Amino acid sequence: MGKVILVVDDSATTRSSVEFVLKQAGYDVALATDGSDGLSKLEHLANSGDQVSMIITDVNMPVMDGITFTRNVKQGRFKDTPVLVLTTESQDTKKQEGRSAGASGWLVKPFQPEQILEVVKKLAN
Repeated sequence: MGKVILVVDDSATTRSSVEFVLKQAGYDVALATDGSDGLSKLEHLANSGDQVSMIITDVNMPVMDGITFTRNVKQGRFKDTPVLVLTTESQDTKKQEGRSAGASGWLVKPFQPEQILEVVKKLAN
């Protein structure tokens, strides 16, 4: 695969729409259904030699939420990988939690394709 963007969201609709937008723009995409699944996918990608250039995660998910997931990512070997939070949450307290956890950016759903691509171009390693 090469450089991959990992999309972590419990909504199949969101995962597929983000995947569609990114693939149309020429990015390789990996998908995960929650934070715990996301951590497993990161390890799998790293072990198979793929470089994760960016992570896009939701906040409200079962098993492991996006803030906890981001905190975990930032404590491990992916600490330099940019994390974009894509969520329905728009409160400043949540955004502050995301920043504290290590998120590089915050987009509120529903998103515009141009909006997400602009952020990805800026953040992806």
